[in-house]
Amino acid sequence: MRILGIDPGSRLTGFGVIDSDGRQSRYVASGAIKVEGADLAQKLGLIFTQVQQVIMDYAPTEMAIEKVFVSRSADSALKLGQARGAAICAGVLQTLPVAEYTPRGIKQAVVGQGGASKEQVQHMVKMLLNLQGRLQADAADALAVALCHAHTSVTQKRLRAGVSP
Repeated sequence: MRILGIDPGSRLTGFGVIDSDGRQSRYVASGAIKVEGADLAQKLGLIFTQVQQVIMDYAPTEMAIEKVFVSRSADSALKLGQARGAAICAGVLQTLPVAEYTPRGIKQAVVGQGGASKEQVQHMVKMLLNLQGRLQADAADALAVALCHAHTSVTQKRLRAGVSP
């Protein structure tokens, strides 16, 4: 399966695309959408159109996105939620199934502990995808979302089929 991972943000929205069979994953592409605009509507429109473009360019079969958590302020959480909504709508419009994961769940799936640091997540993403050099933070987070989905979805499918993971 080809998975598009999204790390939504009101300033930068990261994306990462991997091919995976649930056991082995291969890097396809990653990057960040720089969210600019005069007002919120323009910014959300940019996220929507750019995520649609990524979908058209890389033809993922599934999409995974990070869930919102409130840490700094309610205003930040609302903006993040709206950015998520724009990205989710882009995926749904292209008939992609969309899975959502908590930041803690993503870290648990990729690093093995839910309280992992950003540096630990970036390191494991590079290791799991055999990447060299520096990886942009938002792109690394989006790749972590995609890896989390790859690992989680295969385990869920096996459990539904009655096969032990």
